[in-house]
Amino acid sequence: MTNLFFLVLCLSFGVFLKKIPALSKDAHLVINNLLLYICLPAATLLYTSSTQFSSQYALPILMPWLSFGFSFLFFHFLKRFVKFHPHSEAVLILTAGIPSVSFVGFPIFEMLYGDEGMHIGVLMSQAGSFLVCSTVGIVTAAYYAHAQAQGLGFLRDVLRFPTFLAFCAAIVINVSGVELPSMMVELLRKFSSPFSFLALTSIGMQIELRPKNINWKALAWGLGYKLILAPVLIFVLFVLVLKQRGIVAEMCILGAALGPMNTIAVVASNYRLNPTLAAQMVGVGIPLSLLVVALLNLLIHLL
Repeated sequence: MTNLFFLVLCLSFGVFLKKIPALSKDAHLVINNLLLYICLPAATLLYTSSTQFSSQYALPILMPWLSFGFSFLFFHFLKRFVKFHPHSEAVLILTAGIPSVSFVGFPIFEMLYGDEGMHIGVLMSQAGSFLVCSTVGIVTAAYYAHAQAQGLGFLRDVLRFPTFLAFCAAIVINVSGVELPSMMVELLRKFSSPFSFLALTSIGMQIELRPKNINWKALAWGLGYKLILAPVLIFVLFVLVLKQRGIVAEMCILGAALGPMNTIAVVASNYRLNPTLAAQMVGVGIPLSLLVVALLNLLIHLL
């Protein structure tokens, strides 16, 4: 409940800031640059370097990767029948494909499954959704942003992106078994701690909920995949095909239905990939996902 209030307050604060005449209409880009060049690399280095990967929990780690892969395939197939601007297509792939496991999922998992749920949730977030965002998410955003250009310019953009560099360094540290000095860990925590507040405030500054500014078609398809199709696909694959039962399978289904990850909306905005649609996917999708997750949890225990 605290996270829901925090979400509403931050989004409202962003909407309020947007109305201040002294602020530039692109003021959110300054916040985005702070997030993408300082907060997100710090969080990537902090958490990825210390995440313990376990084959026992392979499915929760795989779920966000599969959700993103299915999203990519779904919207590529959909564009044959429904016309979207390429930038809108990119936003839908990114925001519908990556669930907000840490921000939305952690309190839900802790409430439903206790300490074991939190342990699985951390793996699902750090080795799953967070890595998807830091790697293929950034690659996808850069590719669509450079889609009109010739050559592989987007790869240069990715390879120079601070979050990707932090990810590479974190993997080396993780594999080598080196522990970061305690002072460095504290510094990384302080640099990364404002992330949720700044990200949601930036998203609030970009929300346009006046009917004429809402792309109802794109929003409906994006949230339809995120809240309905993604959890159905995970249920079919994990439960019906792989015959998985218990807490891991349940958490994967619920995790797939979580609202869009606010971090990837900031990435999409920074690459100028329809920031308005990205903000609407988060601003509308996260509250709706709470209702969907509650309904799914009820259905799971009735089956």
